Amino acid sequence: MIKRAVLIVLDSVGVGELPDARDYGDEGSNTLKNIYKNIENFSLPNLEELGILNIDGFEDIKKSESFKGSIAKCNEKSKGKDTTTGHWEISGLILNEPFPTYPDGFPDEIIKEFERQTGRKTIGNCVASGTEIIKELGREHIETGKLIVYTSADSVFQVAAHEEVVPLNELYSICEKAREILRGKHGVGRVIARPFIGEVGSFVRTANRRDFSLEPPKDTILDYVKNSGKEVYAVGKIKDIFANKGITRSVPTKDNADGIEATVKAIKEDFEGLLFTNLVDFDMIYGHRNNVKGYADALKYFDDKLPTIINNLKDTDLLIITADHGCDPTTESTDHSREYIPLIFYGKHIKENNNLGVLDSFACIGKTIADILNIENDLEGTSLKGEIIH
Repeated sequence: MIKRAVLIVLDSVGVGELPDARDYGDEGSNTLKNIYKNIENFSLPNLEELGILNIDGFEDIKKSESFKGSIAKCNEKSKGKDTTTGHWEISGLILNEPFPTYPDGFPDEIIKEFERQTGRKTIGNCVASGTEIIKELGREHIETGKLIVYTSADSVFQVAAHEEVVPLNELYSICEKAREILRGKHGVGRVIARPFIGEVGSFVRTANRRDFSLEPPKDTILDYVKNSGKEVYAVGKIKDIFANKGITRSVPTKDNADGIEATVKAIKEDFEGLLFTNLVDFDMIYGHRNNVKGYADALKYFDDKLPTIINNLKDTDLLIITADHGCDPTTESTDHSREYIPLIFYGKHIKENNNLGVLDSFACIGKTIADILNIENDLEGTSLKGEIIH
């Protein structure tokens, strides 16, 4: 009997363009496959042993004759390719309308109300790379105290500020005000605090980033597990993505290494329910910066640590490894890519050498977890319980 699901999201590790990738400008994207093709002698032996290269679409790369998991790749039913949309769909919530994006910056009424409520003027208000915009506007920000506001191809309102100019507590309060302003038709998926430090010419973003998400409009797998009296233990930015809804415990993390360590520590504890981890470095540090080698090294680091995760699993645990979207560092784009996500189930009670093919939505993950934990639910998605359990 399975008593706990350990769900690990490798943020942005997509496995191939979706049929509608052209609509998003993402033709040719395949984050994982293009890493294999661009890095000589690249391999992920532990993920490969679980079956990651046996997922449909990797036939031209060497794959294992047999593998230890049940595997698939999942189509995204929701419109969009951002973090919030991906995680919400994984958790059983499919969005019929995409979050709004602002390729020309935010409208005057939003900026003016933001400035009125925060008492600070703004600069920027454009689509930009976070590291580049602080290089460009950091000096002016320090000299004037004006907030750097910017967005990306995703549905985000980002506020960058130097920690010595705008203390962290003030920056977080500013972002909370922005979150209240940005609702309804301007309800972006996330408001993000982007603090940085350093001198002009050598600014560095800090680990004190915080995301302020919309609250999910319906219950997700997190709520169902929590309401059943079980634990929902969130590692990394899961708490932010779900606006703390449906979470019983959480631990913030600085990077992938910290997130993996926190996950292993949680696995060692004795509780029933859901352990939900996001490992963000693939996306934040490497994908958005088109750093192919850095992305590959981060994958290898996770793969090297995977045996530690597996060796600490209990017989009543189910391990699930997946992603939330793509962010192919080998393409010209520095934005997320509209891709299938990988899906690996592993555990004592899970079938081996079991390829489920292509699944119709990410939502099968949350639905399957609920059914395996014997929790009554009306989550969206198709349960795979009967297809993956011995």
